[in-house]
Amino acid sequence: MKKIAIIMGSDSDLPVLKPAIKTLAELEIPFEVHVMSAHRTPEEAAAFSKNARANGFGAIICAAGMAAHLAGAIAAQTTLPVIGIPVKSSTLDGLDALLSTVQMPAGMPVATVAIDGAQNAALLAAQMLAITDEDLAAKLFDMRKKQHDKVVAKDKSIDIAAILAEK
Repeated sequence: MKKIAIIMGSDSDLPVLKPAIKTLAELEIPFEVHVMSAHRTPEEAAAFSKNARANGFGAIICAAGMAAHLAGAIAAQTTLPVIGIPVKSSTLDGLDALLSTVQMPAGMPVATVAIDGAQNAALLAAQMLAITDEDLAAKLFDMRKKQHDKVVAKDKSIDIAAILAEK
C-alpha cells in the first residue's frame, strides 16, 4: 500500500493534524509526519515532494496557516495528489489560509478541505488510495456504515415527551 505524507508548516499545527493521524492509523494506512516550511525550508520541501513518488507515497496532505503556501509549493514539485488543510490563525480566523490554499493557478491543483479539516483530508487521501485498493475501500465502506448506524441510533433515541416534560 502507498504511504500518505502529512506535512505541516510549523509544529504548532500538530494539534490540528491529530484527527488526520488518528484516521490514517484507524484505517491502517502507512504514513509519515514532517515539519517543512515553504518559506523557511524551501529546499527540503522541494526535495521531499520531488522524491515522494519514488519513496512510496500516494498522496500528500499539507497543513499551513496564514500565507499557507506549503501545499502549493509541494504541488509544484510533484504530480501526486496534494490536499491542503488551511489552518486557523488568530489573524483572520483561517480565511487567509483558506484563500491561499484554494486559489491555485491553472495547471497546479491542490484539493482543499475546510479550515482545520484534517479528518476530511485524511479520508480524501484514503479514498484516492482506495481507487486501486479494494481492502482499503472496504474499510472506508465500514467506516461510513458505522457513521450511518450512529446517526440512525441517535434519531431513534429522541424522546419528544421527555423534552416537553422538561421545565
